[in-house]
Amino acid sequence: MMKRTRTAAIAALGLGVALAASACAGGGSSSGSGSSSSGPVTLTFWTNATPGPGLTYFQNAIKTFDTLHPNVTIKMQTIQNEDYDGKLQTALNSNSTPDIFFQRGGGKMLAMVNANKVQPLTLTAADKQNVSAAAVASESVNGKVYAIPLDVQPEGIYYSKDLFKQAGITATPTTIPELEADVAKLKAIKVEPIAVGAKDAWPAAHWYYNFALRECSQATMNAVGTTLKFTDPCWTKAGNDLAAFLKVKPFQAGFLTTAAQVGAGSSAGLVANHKAAMELMGAWDPGTIQTLTPNQKPLPDLGWFPFPAVPGGQGDPSAMMGGIDGYSLSPNAPKEAFEFLEFLVTTDQQKLYSQAFVTIPVNKASQSVVTQPYSVSALEALNKAGYTMQFLDTQYGQNVGNAMNAAVVDLFAGKGTPAGIVSATSEAAAKG
Repeated sequence: MMKRTRTAAIAALGLGVALAASACAGGGSSSGSGSSSSGPVTLTFWTNATPGPGLTYFQNAIKTFDTLHPNVTIKMQTIQNEDYDGKLQTALNSNSTPDIFFQRGGGKMLAMVNANKVQPLTLTAADKQNVSAAAVASESVNGKVYAIPLDVQPEGIYYSKDLFKQAGITATPTTIPELEADVAKLKAIKVEPIAVGAKDAWPAAHWYYNFALRECSQATMNAVGTTLKFTDPCWTKAGNDLAAFLKVKPFQAGFLTTAAQVGAGSSAGLVANHKAAMELMGAWDPGTIQTLTPNQKPLPDLGWFPFPAVPGGQGDPSAMMGGIDGYSLSPNAPKEAFEFLEFLVTTDQQKLYSQAFVTIPVNKASQSVVTQPYSVSALEALNKAGYTMQFLDTQYGQNVGNAMNAAVVDLFAGKGTPAGIVSATSEAAAKG
């Protein structure tokens, strides 16, 4: 999520979201729809940031904002990522939505828009200077903006350069057969080749997402974003690819009960402590890994490469899966809530945000702080990508996404089939 040719790359990411409109809301007042006054204002703020530099960033940003706005008090609640969607849905259903909340976008945001549970935002000229129109388009529906994006998150495989060197791997794999050969080399030196937190479902499902991205054409991927009809044979082929990959036993022992991001025994923790050589994850992973290293400092030998090509696949081998982290407002949030979001995308705050989360900020003037080799590699791949897609459980909405994720975990567990992934996903889509 970073740097020079990024505008085109982010534009591609916007195109990957079927609900994104081509135009953003026009300029004008930045006031929220809720009332406020010169008296004290208390705002509730939900985030999925985990303890570490990222959470510290938000704590400091809130203190700075509160100092600049003496009448405002922001009360932050941090919710563990895997618990977040359920808690937010409960709040939405009970009309107790926080004023400011983390937004995953895609079909999940569309459902909120359709239910009138999220506030449309009107950007000022300064806001548009801080965040490109293409990034905002990914948080828009029918020309209206419903979230302010903070970063862009291309997905790929993070790896330990030291473990690759020990295994005699001299270049990162560009095809799945090459990846399978590297898995064998890592096993030969008694290293777990790839870590995956299948306990949380979505990390395992991301393997299926990326095989689908390689097997399905761009036209198919974009069409399904609108129709939710998984009839193209490429969806079953992606499952077959994953089933074949599972046969080489690439993942750590006990992967079905391994969490993704919490604790030294999580998939991120295994990479952080050189117990596993690789992990497929979005661009937030280096920041998570950093919190789990023995000294809680960046992993010095961390590298990155894009998901390998699938021989014979109809997908563009340069296409990438990705996401955008943003924040939305509840329908009655006061104008001070939107002012806080505007504050978060100013250049100085975006630099601090990028450094804390080890990610790529949406404010182009802040991208000079992105210097980590793995992040530069991810950005270069993003800029060369033929197109990008949001993570499929975001793209297709919570019910369809959850069904797909659960079916993929069944395949990982040896209880499901490639055809079962398609049927379970299609049944969930048919139910609406």
